[in-house]
Amino acid sequence: MNRIDRLTAILIQLQSRRLVKAQDIANRFGISLRTVYRDIKAIEESGVPVIGEAGQGYSIMEGYRLPPVMFTKEEAISFLTAEKLMEKFTDAGSRNAFQSAMYKVRAVLRSSEKDLLENMEGHIEVLSQRGSLSEQPDLKLQQTILNSVATKKAVSIRYFSNYKREKTSRIIEPLGLFFMGGQWHLIAYCRMRADYRDFRLDRIEALQLTDESFTKQHISLQEYIRKSESEHPIEEIIIRIPKKYLHYLGDQKFYMGLIRETDYGDEMELQFMCPSLMGFARWVIMFGDIATILYPEKLRQDVYKIAAGVQGKIEAASDTLQQHSSKI
Repeated sequence: MNRIDRLTAILIQLQSRRLVKAQDIANRFGISLRTVYRDIKAIEESGVPVIGEAGQGYSIMEGYRLPPVMFTKEEAISFLTAEKLMEKFTDAGSRNAFQSAMYKVRAVLRSSEKDLLENMEGHIEVLSQRGSLSEQPDLKLQQTILNSVATKKAVSIRYFSNYKREKTSRIIEPLGLFFMGGQWHLIAYCRMRADYRDFRLDRIEALQLTDESFTKQHISLQEYIRKSESEHPIEEIIIRIPKKYLHYLGDQKFYMGLIRETDYGDEMELQFMCPSLMGFARWVIMFGDIATILYPEKLRQDVYKIAAGVQGKIEAASDTLQQHSSKI
C-alpha cells in the first residue's frame, strides 16, 4: 500500500471510532509508531482537525465529516457477503437494522459498484442449518439484548433448560452474545443462580427489557470466554469414515464442532473441536462400526468404556429375562 492510500485509510479509521490508539494504527498497517506520528502530522497539515490526547490516542473534532468515501470492488462484494450472512444467522431486528444500513451504503456507491452488487446477488448464498435462529419464532432477541448491554438494564426471560428439562423465569444482566456451533449464545449474570450462565437463544421463550438498572461490575464477554476455555478446554478430535456412510452423520457433525473435512479416496477424515470428549464419545459410538478414531487416545478409551457398559446392560437384561421366564 502506497502512502497516499495509507493516509486515506488512516483518516477513515479515525472517523470510525471516537478514539483511535497509535498502536492500533501501527498494528493494522504494519508500520512503526514513528511512521504513524508522521502520517498523522501529514493529515493535520492537509487541514483535517485531528485531536491528539497524550497517552490516549487520536480523534477528529466533533462535527467534522468528509464526503462519502469510494469503495473498492472487493469491499463492495464483502458487504453483499455480510448481508447474506445476516439474513440467515441473525434475528429479524438485527436483519432489519443491517438492511437499513446497507441502503445507506449502496446509496454512496458508484454506478459501477451498484451494478456489480446486482450482478453478484445470485452468486452468493448461505444455507442455514436446521434449527438455526432464522427458523425460530421472531422475538427480536438480539437487539433487545444488545440494548440491555448498552443501557445496563436488566432483562427478564423465560428459559427452557435442556439439561434439567424445565422452564424457569429469571432476571439476568447480559454481558454479550457470541455465535458457536450453529447457535447464538447469551452470556449473562443470572440473579437466580448468583453466577454467570450461558443461555442459548433458541431456548429463550420470552424476553423483555426491564426498567431496573444493574450496577454490578461484570467481567467482559471476552474474559468470560477465556475463563470458560481454560476451565473446559476445547479438544481436537480426528476420525475417519467411509464416504458411502458420511450421510448418516447429517447436520449433527456441525453441532459436534466439525471444522475440516479432508478427502482420502474412499474415506473422509473429519476434524472436530469439541469441549467434551465424553459427550463426543456418546455421539460417535452410534457410528462405532464404521468410524475409526485417530485422535485422541482418550476418546478411544471413553468409547470403549461406554461400549463395555452397554454390553454389561445387555447381559444383565438377558439374565433378568431368563430369571423371569423360569418363574413363569
